[in-house]
Amino acid sequence: MPVSDPIADLLTRIRNAGLVRHPTVELPSSKAKVAIVEILKREGFVQDFEVAKHHPQDVLRLRLRYGQDQKPAIAGLKRVSKPSVRVHVQRGEVPRLYGGVGISIISTSQGVMTGREAWRKGLGGELMCYVW
Repeated sequence: MPVSDPIADLLTRIRNAGLVRHPTVELPSSKAKVAIVEILKREGFVQDFEVAKHHPQDVLRLRLRYGQDQKPAIAGLKRVSKPSVRVHVQRGEVPRLYGGVGISIISTSQGVMTGREAWRKGLGGELMCYVW
């Protein structure tokens, strides 16, 4: 089934799986999704992930991270830039989320990175989503 916004689909699947305490999530893979999931793993929101070869499209498998009392590591996800309304930030406008507890994910000319990394490198770009 075709999806008009694959990044929003990724975030929704992660959010829904966390709400019902699923240990894993499977979804169609793409380069943009893998880049976002790599950031989530590096920042400690996702335990692990793998890209499994599958026909006709590869499958991205995520292992979600849970804390004490099976509380999800991801408290919230929000899609900012959408296909209908693109949101771009300049290098000095990169937002901080919840005083640094959450992260913003930005697509820059040097690849997908967190807002903190983009700010340190003096880059701006498309503000894709917030994760806290």
